[in-house]
Amino acid sequence: MRILVCDDQPLIRTAYTTIFGVQPGFAVAGAAADGEQAVRLARELRPDVVLMDIRMPVLDGIEATRRLAGPEVADPLTVLVVTTFNLDEYVYRALRAGAAGFLLKDAQPAELVAAVRTVAAGDALVAPAVTRRLIGHFGERLRPSPGVDGPAALLAPREMEVLKLIARGMSNAEIAAELTLSQETVKTYVSRILTKLDLRDRVHAVVYAFQSGLVRSGA
Repeated sequence: MRILVCDDQPLIRTAYTTIFGVQPGFAVAGAAADGEQAVRLARELRPDVVLMDIRMPVLDGIEATRRLAGPEVADPLTVLVVTTFNLDEYVYRALRAGAAGFLLKDAQPAELVAAVRTVAAGDALVAPAVTRRLIGHFGERLRPSPGVDGPAALLAPREMEVLKLIARGMSNAEIAAELTLSQETVKTYVSRILTKLDLRDRVHAVVYAFQSGLVRSGA
């Protein structure tokens, strides 16, 4: 698995390079010191996962993420935002920009490696506790979009249940336990939901759930 490290601090770039350099099955494809360089290298190298800082010179990490993984990108890359700033606004903007997950820099090396594996597999949002707090906070501000078809007209009742749990930040394993299903069955439901709603990934499913009014803060 090829990783691109993007951070303006040399110490962080060195630390990430060291962490993944000793992990079996990983290789650091390159490193970028600012957002503009991150976009250029990512497009050139096509890594499996881009580790992206938020506050960087020239171009910030959120805009860099949007250019690499945003809704308008035809062939998006997988971006994992890793930052010291545990602020709801940053998390929300990063996920809306197309980030596959969000992790804080105080995470242990094993957590970082696990997070990269998770987003690379497209399985679940990273840091469920952060995601639940984020969605709960911004769910109060999101109003149903008039351009979004109602999910009830598109999804079966069980699919609606799964979508609600995705919006709460639950992983496939947690959804399986909640609904007494196998993880494989949950994966099948998730795949159907994304296909029926024409959504790219779980992040967009979360946003859709709130914009459509299916899920609200505290639901």
